[in-house]
Amino acid sequence: MALSLSPCLPHTTYLSKPLSTSKLTTTSVSFNNPLLGFKPVNLRNNQVRCHAVTDLKSASSLDQSKGEGDDRSEEESKGDRIVADYNWTEEWYPLYLTKDVPDDAPLGLTVFDQQLVLYKDGNGMLHCYQDRCPHRLAKLSEGQLIDGRLECLYHGWQFEGNGKCVKIPQIPADAKIPRSVCVKTYDVKESQGVVWVWMSQTTPPNPEKLPWFENFARPGFQDTSTIHELPYDHSILLENLMDPAHIPISHDRTDWTAKREDAQALLFEVTERTDRGFAGWWGKEKDGSMPNFLRFDAPCVLQNNRELVDKDGEKHYFTGLFLCRPTGQGKSMLIVRFGGTKRSPLAKLFPKWYFHQNASKVFEQDMGFLSSQNEVLMKEKVPTKELYINLKSSDTWVAEYRKWMDKVGHGMPYYFGHSTLSPPKLPAVVEHAPAGLIAGVSASSPAKGGIGTMHAPNLANRYFRHVIHCKGCSSVVKAFTAWKNGLSAAALVLTALAILASSRQWKTFLLLSATLCLGGAYACSTAVAMNTTNFIRVHRRL
Repeated sequence: MALSLSPCLPHTTYLSKPLSTSKLTTTSVSFNNPLLGFKPVNLRNNQVRCHAVTDLKSASSLDQSKGEGDDRSEEESKGDRIVADYNWTEEWYPLYLTKDVPDDAPLGLTVFDQQLVLYKDGNGMLHCYQDRCPHRLAKLSEGQLIDGRLECLYHGWQFEGNGKCVKIPQIPADAKIPRSVCVKTYDVKESQGVVWVWMSQTTPPNPEKLPWFENFARPGFQDTSTIHELPYDHSILLENLMDPAHIPISHDRTDWTAKREDAQALLFEVTERTDRGFAGWWGKEKDGSMPNFLRFDAPCVLQNNRELVDKDGEKHYFTGLFLCRPTGQGKSMLIVRFGGTKRSPLAKLFPKWYFHQNASKVFEQDMGFLSSQNEVLMKEKVPTKELYINLKSSDTWVAEYRKWMDKVGHGMPYYFGHSTLSPPKLPAVVEHAPAGLIAGVSASSPAKGGIGTMHAPNLANRYFRHVIHCKGCSSVVKAFTAWKNGLSAAALVLTALAILASSRQWKTFLLLSATLCLGGAYACSTAVAMNTTNFIRVHRRL
């Protein structure tokens, strides 16, 4: 896809080649997860790493202010802290999966509090604007596409790919549209199946910062990718994703591998700390090895990697990739990509929508914890070291992330670090009719500004968190709904015919057919519910 350039700025051509893979090379795959469908084999039993962070007792805290558990540097202890040069706008942010961008409708998105609209023009090229018509500030994501141009549905102003206004119905026929009538544009780039946006309006896009994932470029690599909108801050989401200790407890029996009896102390080794993030190895203490490699890269990219060697000596690569976009106070959007160069035969038996709904269930299991955590941070307004009790045997990555925020948070709209913080200066704005929320349904549907769908808009609802953002699951829900209605109608007709039939054989045949139709309708209804209904945790006495 092409870069989107503003007509109000000089036309500049930017490099588009991928970032050197040497900067992101990993030896890699993701820890046990609900999408891979297999249980990785431990390959590093005889390669135990020792490091200060894992050499202490498992109950030692990372956040003690005194004593042997205090891991703060001398500078930090003295009240000094290292501050890195950082500007949140000079980064690439993941907007959407390329395959799920609507072909016939604009899409309203946000990065922090900046509202954007993404759309494809008549040639399939991606463009991104500020989500604001220069006329009267109406949201362009509530508009429609006319001949490849984005039209504001308030007064019909139309804009071309470079942001220039090319049609105003209300001006005289002989009048010219001033060149100054244009929308603010943002540079976008498609890479490895993801649309990225460069948020700076003053600094040209830096191609070296555009993430490139080596495993995803390997021959034979296949992945299952999903997108989810979540009702808590992206920093809390990242914490959750880099926390392997919670998986056996919170996600007990959710997939084939998570079991609460496997909860145990973990080993960690931090091998890299930079202004751009951190990386290191981790594993289970009982196994005595650390086969998993985790890397966090600014601004919001987390990957967990692993390598496996099969019985024939062939090496396979697996990755759990998490692209977390901040979408405002208490909100985030996550692109999840689990994949590898080898896939379990069992996983091939299930349709993709099954893995999508299972991923939604995983996030719903954590949602209550993370939403309440978000509320406490906003209410207390103190650094996390004054609230968390981080253990070196489970929370090393969480502590590393919050300490990284200490270094770069000054360059963000708001942040909560380990020792410092800068809370949001303005309260969150709650939109009762979020722009572009129904765009995924397609522009051809009536009453885009209203709610003509099966649920009221609510980020706690699976339909609006995932289904409307996923073309595959949207199509599945529509198809199963149509089949359910058709089979129900057929069952009704067959039952009526059975009543009218005089032959016992025909009555039996028609009633049996009606029963089969009702069974099919029930199966379709169950499939729709699996895709649209939230997981409800059932408490049990153990």
